[in-house]
Amino acid sequence: MKTFITSTFLAIVGAVSLPAAQAGEIWRASGLEQPESALFDAANNRIIVSNIIGNPLEADGNGYLSVLSPDGKTITRHWTGRMDAPKGMAISGGKLYVADITKIRVVDLASGKLVSTIDVPNAVFLNDVTADASGKVYVTDMLADAIYRIDGDKPELFVRDATLASPNGIFADGGRLIVASWGKGIKSDFSTAEPGGLLAVDLATKAVTPLPGAQKFADLDGVIANGDSIYATAYMTGTLYRYKDGGTPEVVAHLKPGSADIGTDGERIFVPLMSEGEVAALTLD
Repeated sequence: MKTFITSTFLAIVGAVSLPAAQAGEIWRASGLEQPESALFDAANNRIIVSNIIGNPLEADGNGYLSVLSPDGKTITRHWTGRMDAPKGMAISGGKLYVADITKIRVVDLASGKLVSTIDVPNAVFLNDVTADASGKVYVTDMLADAIYRIDGDKPELFVRDATLASPNGIFADGGRLIVASWGKGIKSDFSTAEPGGLLAVDLATKAVTPLPGAQKFADLDGVIANGDSIYATAYMTGTLYRYKDGGTPEVVAHLKPGSADIGTDGERIFVPLMSEGEVAALTLD
């Protein structure tokens, strides 16, 4: 989740004993400002990072996007500006779609120019974004238990269901969306009365199904799928989990609190570390 709540719970999570990290760290990119999402742009062989700078709920005009090389070097620090608190991102049709509180910012991938803004009616706190094989874009609304779909420039409510339990991360995986839930009963420090887990949303039927063995285990943020594995971060503890169908989530890395919306190039996981202003690249087991 977000930097402005980090100081509230650092003392709490610092006392938690967790397994040692298993996934190896390859590099870290520093000098970023509250990096919330790291998306691999395969067509251009680069990593796009969203920077919030300030309160993630405030439309303050401070947010921007950065571009990193595959080895973590800064290519362009301020690539795209004129944003408020940009978070999750997805690529569709040569355009980059960025969640920005209650709007979707649309950026031309070739130039980095902000070409349009899509207002999402009734949105509260848009968070992560993904695109399916047909090019349709999906975005979670964490504080409304909802997922919106954008086809072209037209947003519509795709599903609203209490079972989503504060949906944060989202990743299109074949005929389903994989969703990382923050949990139920969010408190003032963003801890929860009931931690979240992993769910699947069927693209055809919109049915929401909890993934077996992966419920109520952490307040989850980012999520990706690779092969038969699903990876998800827990922002408040900095934990990276791996889950396989029929199993239970296992810890593969433990970073500091602030691990947010992850990305992958199929071989590595890119983890934004909001509280440290860095992005870490880890090996993909």
